[in-house]
Amino acid sequence: MLEFNKPIPVIIKHLQEEGYALYCESGGLLENDIWTVVHCKGGVVRHYRTDQLLIHKNGTFDIEYEKTLE
Repeated sequence: MLEFNKPIPVIIKHLQEEGYALYCESGGLLENDIWTVVHCKGGVVRHYRTDQLLIHKNGTFDIEYEKTLE
């Protein structure tokens, strides 16, 4: 398990919602990792696979995303 010093802002792709990743657990060699995310809307804590998340826009690292995600 990897716990982050500062939560990482993420976007949950299928919900088009923002949240903060608190920690990540290994999913094994052939699986997606499991991320624990707190939703900004409502504060609900959920677990997501790596392929269900995007890192939020970050101007410092030139990370961008489009408003319409697939």
